[in-house]
Amino acid sequence: MSAVTIQQMAERITALMEQKLRLKGKDLREKLRKGGRILPRRVRAAAEELADAAEKSQNPKLLLQIDETAVVAAYDVCSKHLSKIDADYLWTSSILRTASSIVISLFVVVLLAVGVLYWRGYL
Repeated sequence: MSAVTIQQMAERITALMEQKLRLKGKDLREKLRKGGRILPRRVRAAAEELADAAEKSQNPKLLLQIDETAVVAAYDVCSKHLSKIDADYLWTSSILRTASSIVISLFVVVLLAVGVLYWRGYL
């Protein structure tokens, strides 16, 4: 496997992460640092392995140390998981979770305020 192929794999996963997860960054390593917690542990480990291979592929001596089957397996794991993600659903669900959290918090604060007013005899 050539260095170009490994770089293309890493760039494809980087593009998928930007498209599906809306992560910003210049390379796969930076995108993993910013949003790796979104991914499951198995996918995150595979993406880190792919990022390591992409870094090693830039040096001709380190290119010989790369396990090609592991890189292909890591690419498959990442691409299968990222291709299944619906970006619009993630965006909508995060907005709904935030809005529901705010509404519940406001409801609790209003209940406490009414309870204190009742307890103090103002109501």
